[in-house]
Amino acid sequence: MNERKPQTLIEAIRYFSDLDVANAFVADLRWSDGPVCDKCGGVETSYLTTRRIWKCKACKRQFSVKVGTIFEDSPLGLDKWLPAVWMIANSKNGVSSHELGRALGVTQKSAWFMLHRIRLAMQTGTFDKFNGIVEVDETYIGGDERNRHAAQKEGKKPGWGGVGKIIVAGALNRGGEVRAEIIPSRRSETLVPFIKANVEQNSTVYTDSLRAYNPIKADFDHDTVDHHIGQYVNGVVYTNGIENFWSLLKRSLKGTYIHVAADHLFRYVDERAFAFNNRKTTDLDRFTIALNNVAGRRLDYKTLTGKA
Repeated sequence: MNERKPQTLIEAIRYFSDLDVANAFVADLRWSDGPVCDKCGGVETSYLTTRRIWKCKACKRQFSVKVGTIFEDSPLGLDKWLPAVWMIANSKNGVSSHELGRALGVTQKSAWFMLHRIRLAMQTGTFDKFNGIVEVDETYIGGDERNRHAAQKEGKKPGWGGVGKIIVAGALNRGGEVRAEIIPSRRSETLVPFIKANVEQNSTVYTDSLRAYNPIKADFDHDTVDHHIGQYVNGVVYTNGIENFWSLLKRSLKGTYIHVAADHLFRYVDERAFAFNNRKTTDLDRFTIALNNVAGRRLDYKTLTGKA
């Protein structure tokens, strides 16, 4: 496939409208040395052009390029899946299921399922730790308790703070990537393990003055800024980078998705982290990075919703 690759969404839609082209594009990404049978690992295959599937000569299994990926068992063709990946990988503030459904000509329910499967491919899955200067912070996600329906309130006094909200912790390698995950509390027993899991020992860590961060001084070069007294920058000590990511995340949640179920919030966090971490690449590069991660990641509807 030496022809020019698409550079924009409209080019991607046209390019992948040919199912043979779409099939070959994904196959080249998955199997650079040729198709591999998912059952026996055989590499001797024949291609059935009329059905766009391969047949393993060793075990006789027939398989498509979708097998073992987020696309598996989907009745939708790659001519719809690949533009969907392009749209969400290159969106500035996310893509709602209603918008994707209208764009692709599928139902909102199908689009919602597609988006969550694509978000699964956006998870980093790396065990490499940050080093150098790392900014760490946490934020609350969710509406004010006073605005909730009576049946949804948690019985606590409404007001400022984290009542009824979800806590997300984040670490930003200054000038580089961000990692964020949902945590159960803002206490040391939660925040310290999060930092140790994502930051190399003896690195420089900047946080706000939350006392829960104090124990990390034993393993990191730790300094703080005190927001309570209006201090946001102290020389090179600040957390503005990670706070910028929180701003981008919340803009997406409030402006595009409006309402996000607590059970699925981590997927939206993964999506925005992917967008942030690949902000300096081209649209085609972001698309390819996401597509390179579709294999080995499956998400069925029952698992996603908890329903049969």
